[in-house]
Amino acid sequence: MNLFVVIPAYQAASTLRETVERIPATDWDRILRLAIVEDGSRDATGEVARELASRFPRIEVLSNGRNLGYGPTVKRGLEEARRSGCEVAAVLHADGQYPPERLVEFADLCVERKLSLLQGSRHRSGGARRGGMPLYKIVAGKLLVALENRTFGLRLTDYHSGYLFHHRSALDRIPYARLGDSFDFDLQAIACARALGLAVGEEAIATRYAGEESHLNPVTYGLRVLKVLARYRMGHFKRICAVISRPSIHRLRRHSGNG
Repeated sequence: MNLFVVIPAYQAASTLRETVERIPATDWDRILRLAIVEDGSRDATGEVARELASRFPRIEVLSNGRNLGYGPTVKRGLEEARRSGCEVAAVLHADGQYPPERLVEFADLCVERKLSLLQGSRHRSGGARRGGMPLYKIVAGKLLVALENRTFGLRLTDYHSGYLFHHRSALDRIPYARLGDSFDFDLQAIACARALGLAVGEEAIATRYAGEESHLNPVTYGLRVLKVLARYRMGHFKRICAVISRPSIHRLRRHSGNG
């Protein structure tokens, strides 16, 4: 198994270095590439990213030039992963809330369990509360998860951590470019996986809240989640997944032996 890591980085100068340095030295042999996608930050995120690239030869820094938002930034990273020929791509947030120490472990689990998407769950073993997640987020999250499970026919405990692993079977079939540009991008990827009949699972993760700056409006995000669920019920994701562009078909054929 080879792993491609995508780190979307916006205003992350104070956390990015530690996040990357937490990756165990022994895991770098399994990482094909690590792409830091710098999203037009106004702080020193770009400088930190380039310094890390000078120290770690498998790190590549990609710059959006201006702030495009979470969705376009992750899309760019996943497109690079798709082109790389990797077996699994991981999205790791730059703020250090989710465990860089477990990237390779999760990628192996994704392959062993024959999952197309593997979600890191903050709630499966109570990690969110122990890590300091505010109570209102826990309660609101449980309400949304109940609706999501009913809609998607799954039994997950968390759809929103952003610690999401994409197997080659997802990379070659999910039309990421046609998904939204906001923070509900990950949920839309899960909706596409379900529309395609791909396997989705989760594994517990610890998380920590240490005063990191959040760029997510919880009210707006909740409304976007409800919109995704409504569109799924109306068949939107089946329709967009049914249209595979010629380049995607070519990639699917080229990597058909990898999944």
